[in-house]
Amino acid sequence: MSDHKALLFYAGVSLTSGLVTDFILKHFSKKEEETPKQLPQRLTRSKSVTFISSRQARIPTELIHSENPLLDEVRFLYSPTCDIEKVNHLSIGLDEEFPFIKSPLLGDSKLRSVHGGEGFLPDEAFTYCGSYIISNAVFGPGRRIENTKKWLRAGPRKYLFFEPKKVKAAIVTCGGLCPGLNVVIRELYMSLKYNYGVEEIYGIQYGYKGFYTYDWIKLEQNKIKEIHNKGGTILGSSRGGFDLNKIIDSIIDHRISQVYCLGGDGTHGGVLELFKELRRRKLKVSIVGIPKTIDNDIAIIDQSFGFETAVSEAVHAINSAYVEANCAEFGVGLVRLMGRNAGFIAMEAANASRDVNICLIPEFKFELYGDRGLLEYAYQRLKKKGTLVIVVAEGAGEAIIDYKVGQLGKDASGNVKSQDVGVIVKDELTKYCKSKDMAITLKYIDPTYMIRTVPANPHDKIMCAQLAQNAAHASMAGFSGFTVGHVNNRIAVIPIEELLSGKYSNRVVSDSREWQRLLASTGQPSFLNDEEQALK
Repeated sequence: MSDHKALLFYAGVSLTSGLVTDFILKHFSKKEEETPKQLPQRLTRSKSVTFISSRQARIPTELIHSENPLLDEVRFLYSPTCDIEKVNHLSIGLDEEFPFIKSPLLGDSKLRSVHGGEGFLPDEAFTYCGSYIISNAVFGPGRRIENTKKWLRAGPRKYLFFEPKKVKAAIVTCGGLCPGLNVVIRELYMSLKYNYGVEEIYGIQYGYKGFYTYDWIKLEQNKIKEIHNKGGTILGSSRGGFDLNKIIDSIIDHRISQVYCLGGDGTHGGVLELFKELRRRKLKVSIVGIPKTIDNDIAIIDQSFGFETAVSEAVHAINSAYVEANCAEFGVGLVRLMGRNAGFIAMEAANASRDVNICLIPEFKFELYGDRGLLEYAYQRLKKKGTLVIVVAEGAGEAIIDYKVGQLGKDASGNVKSQDVGVIVKDELTKYCKSKDMAITLKYIDPTYMIRTVPANPHDKIMCAQLAQNAAHASMAGFSGFTVGHVNNRIAVIPIEELLSGKYSNRVVSDSREWQRLLASTGQPSFLNDEEQALK
């Protein structure tokens, strides 16, 4: 095989189910006579057995037949030759024998070992040593596959770190509301209870402060059975309330072994602090973050749950604005959408609607005044077309160059609360057009609280289920201080230290296909009076 073809093959394997390195194959390769004489029935089947019509790369039999694949994986992950981003494991730093606990998901018959079913998984559905997800899916000049980040692949492990019957788990939701929270809660419960047999699963009320302020709720099937069809969170949520020592003491008092925290960057910062303290005290507690932000601005991952639902609901608001604008003389429909630091919802909703004439987001500076500013452009369009639809993200006020946006303090999470940019645009546009003897009819729509409280749509429900299940899988395997998320449409286990390192960001960029599609749709200019100076 030529070097070029070999590289293509390497990329193909990496993008599907991860690459098993030569080191692993050599390390786990065994001669036939070295195989134990009496293997379980499931391990004696033909080496050629695999999924029917499977799109996955075949798992080497050396890995499938390993005595404890989880131990092999942890050893390899922490070996000098491994270039996968290391995820913290509870066995590191503990002077205890590595547990040998077979997963309840492991079938006990040849049929289930090959095809799965009845709650069991086939051998090749498990995740094995050396499986990873690569950060980039597109390569070209200046970007080579050898240099891309490699994240540990999520999924069920054949052997566990925790004895399921001894596990006590806790679930908490923090920060603002978001479509899909109840789905994640339900799927965490269902996976822990029915896949692994965990008996005690608790809900923490109203965010981090619920650990030490409110009674814990023992979750039962009748409490969570239908919550996936409801908006909000049955546990309640709040910002702030993080008290490291009080939370740790509460975890210890309740003898909790797994904690699942649903939230954004602030919540994950809390998870990192809790992980460090738990590790310092050498406590065998797995603490996990599940990324939640309706703005879709969490780094590394493709998308956060609730975003697709938010975009879908935002389009309804834009449609209403469009109708209002087209049913009045010099009608303006102005919609303010979520997006404190990133304009993904505004951009994608505008792209989906196709009826937006101007879209303003935090990532791109603009001016209100001047011959090439926003107000003059809006006035000229109204004069020519008689109608105008504007979408503005909540954080776009920080992008205005020639207007001082007032700050109204901070919320409990420490986020700056700014003057409503939608009201600024509404008032300034009305005054400007009035100065030009044009009486506009402007309808201002802010659907924020309507959007964030709706149930998740089918796309987000599927994503929530995937995240919850894979968080449970990784936690049962003994990993800790991590979050789970889609990277290149595959779920990865991501160390929270890396997520919050500041090396990554998720913002709309000017050369992205999505933003260029929006500019082609709206036809809007830069709203900068001196573009060359702005570039400097």
